[in-house]
Amino acid sequence: MNEHKIINDPVFGFVKIKRGLLYDIVQHPFFQRLNRINQLGLASVVYPGARHTRFQHSLGAFHLMSEAIKSLTEKGIYIFDSEAEAVQAAILMHDIGHGPFSHVLENTLIHGISHEDISLLMMEQMNRDLKEQLNLAISIFKDEYPNKIFHQLISSQLDMDRLDYLRRDSFYTGVTEGNIGSARIIKMLNVKDDRLVVDSKGIYSIENYLTTRRLMYWQVYLHKTAVGYEKVLVNTLRRAKYLVHHGQDIFATPALAYFLKNDIDAEWFAHHPETLQMYAELDDSDIWSALKVWKHSDDKILATLATDMIDRHLFKVEVTEECPSDEYLQEKMRQIAVSMGIPEEDASYMLSLTEIGKDMYNPEDDSIGILYKDGTVKDISEASEILNVQLLSKKIRKYYLCYQRV
Repeated sequence: MNEHKIINDPVFGFVKIKRGLLYDIVQHPFFQRLNRINQLGLASVVYPGARHTRFQHSLGAFHLMSEAIKSLTEKGIYIFDSEAEAVQAAILMHDIGHGPFSHVLENTLIHGISHEDISLLMMEQMNRDLKEQLNLAISIFKDEYPNKIFHQLISSQLDMDRLDYLRRDSFYTGVTEGNIGSARIIKMLNVKDDRLVVDSKGIYSIENYLTTRRLMYWQVYLHKTAVGYEKVLVNTLRRAKYLVHHGQDIFATPALAYFLKNDIDAEWFAHHPETLQMYAELDDSDIWSALKVWKHSDDKILATLATDMIDRHLFKVEVTEECPSDEYLQEKMRQIAVSMGIPEEDASYMLSLTEIGKDMYNPEDDSIGILYKDGTVKDISEASEILNVQLLSKKIRKYYLCYQRV
């Protein structure tokens, strides 16, 4: 009997998963659910190829983790088999708590609890299902394990999560400049004073990685059209929730209905054991099914927003450095209210203002150490000749004003 399962991944080729605990995680319903959640939410409105799932991303990050363990072991860094398995388990599960269109839900259907918190609740449930075999993986995930390098491999400037999604997202969007040399970066990983560092000959790959990350953020993740489309969805869900709370009966799958009806935060999760199961039943298809029905709603606002989503009528997006004035916003709302024939207070669903900031490399946050032959470690900001880290870590603030075209 073959002790590995082999999955063919278009980005990395064959990914091997060992039978036993790791394969049991992949087979768990919580993990299989990631097949029904798109990695990039609504970015496919701009990049039609970006239809890959969180399932694919989690397997890719797992593959890179296996490579990183191999690479570090070859450099004489001692890693117990139990640690290797635990860190592989942890990276497999790192995104398990994402909901459909991840960040859209975090402020509409749930609040006051992040997807990381939900990931942890799900891991704890999986741990019970898998007879407590995930204790070590969970302690690494929570950064409670004494050897810190394992947590750094899951969550840091150089974690396997980022290395996979930058590489994978550039592959599926076709934004080829985003292609980072993940294999080379992994070969260059090393450990010094219990900290993950990069051998000095890997410095060019790191420079490329940091610039690439910045490009992918502005070209893909924060693309104004994708942000605008996401706001349509946020406002649609807000309106649906409002209608449900005002006694209107609107179509929703049982899982979606549960989140529309109740006011769900961390406290709620703690006191209602069924919530986690309901959350686990929620995926992209619940939202799309509802939108198709809402398109025919008697409520003009819900119907308009759902139609926008289904037929790709995008909000107009204005990106500015300065925050638009209240007068300007009021005027926009008045125009929308008049042309749609709706009350002015309802026009607020047809408009959204977001401040978006992205600091690509925050030196305090956690720096990338470059290890030289003589054993000294310098931060990338000092080691690099071409990267102006001051410039890279300059906080960029942009205002996205999105509103219904009338």
